[in-house]
Amino acid sequence: MPPGPFISPDPRVVVVLDGKSFSVLFDVTKVEKKDLFTGTYMPSTDLTGGYRILSYLDPSETKHGQLKQLLFYLLKSRRDYVIPEFSSTYSQLFESLEKDLASKGKVSFNDPGEQAAFSFLGRCYFGVNPVDTKVGTDGPTLIAKWVLFQLAPILTLGLPAFIEEPTIHTFRLPAFIIKKDYQRLYDYFYSSGGSVLDEAERMGLTREEACHNILFATCFNTFGGLKIFFPNVLKWIGRAGVKLHTQLAQEIRSVIKSNGGQITMAALEQMPLMKSAVYEAFRIEPPVPAQYGRAKRDLIIESHDAAFEVKEGQMIFGYQPFATKDPKIFDRPEEYVPDRFVGEGEKLLKHVLWSNGPETEHPTVGNKQSAGRDFVVFISRLFVVELFRRYDSFEIEVGSSALGSSITITSLKRASF
Repeated sequence: MPPGPFISPDPRVVVVLDGKSFSVLFDVTKVEKKDLFTGTYMPSTDLTGGYRILSYLDPSETKHGQLKQLLFYLLKSRRDYVIPEFSSTYSQLFESLEKDLASKGKVSFNDPGEQAAFSFLGRCYFGVNPVDTKVGTDGPTLIAKWVLFQLAPILTLGLPAFIEEPTIHTFRLPAFIIKKDYQRLYDYFYSSGGSVLDEAERMGLTREEACHNILFATCFNTFGGLKIFFPNVLKWIGRAGVKLHTQLAQEIRSVIKSNGGQITMAALEQMPLMKSAVYEAFRIEPPVPAQYGRAKRDLIIESHDAAFEVKEGQMIFGYQPFATKDPKIFDRPEEYVPDRFVGEGEKLLKHVLWSNGPETEHPTVGNKQSAGRDFVVFISRLFVVELFRRYDSFEIEVGSSALGSSITITSLKRASF
């Protein structure tokens, strides 16, 4: 756990190491989630307008229910805009990638992909593309700097240990350095989010607190997830090879054709291989791998092989890939198996945990499962559909970055059937 003077008095944690014991971290009757979003370390609230944001609230706190209900309202009120805005945004992205690929021979996905993701979220949630505001094309950069100031003590940036340990791993980076950058983001959300901020006031929240939470949910939770997950999808599906690409292209195009050429929520449900390929990417490399909880009382936690006593107040930590690659649950756990969740394999979805809860359960105001779980799954499916309705196959080179995979596209084979 992170060192330094601002952590909890006892930085030691109990680590759960398999799929059976991991479930305790989702049971809010057994564990408290207050101020544990980033573990024993919590960033300064100066980075979020002075407010403790929803991610750091325990379900027992009144504000938790209000703020999570507000996110549900935002998602529900804008659901009709998801497909058209995604299709428009990512059509532009793929066309741009094709042009750059043709002229340069290879093209990076990450930077243009992040720009597309943030533009899509602005257009989908608020009907305003941040590129057309004072944020301009700086959105992803502003977010990256802001996230760095929150997570620096728990990130490994690849610097020599003698530099990282006494600097970013020991002291909070001062929030005032990025105050103006954060204000640019805040002004965009405050000016664009009128209807959702009106709803917040009707719920008894201030516009300011609601705005800081909407900003966090959009920029840290959703955009941050897509920044990591979309490159991961390209990595795993790209590495799987032409056979899978052909199967996905055939399934996706056949379903779209049978639905009058339209992409709809119902059409996506008719694509079992595509759905499974997305779930398998969530399983093998969950975008947020760490979860935490503090024991509310003395507990007995059972693993596959034994039972362990955990005392009231102790911190419990789970590194999700220990659970989602548990060999007693999944065959070939270290392999990307794209059809793992097809047919009878759907029974394994209860062990897909990327959203801070099982995929077979649903986010509610009383739990800590991501409010945007269904939204992120949906747009991840749309991403794969938009890719294979255009291309028969693609080739990539994979590198690494501080928060995930770095993807360079070296080939996009246009649809031939």
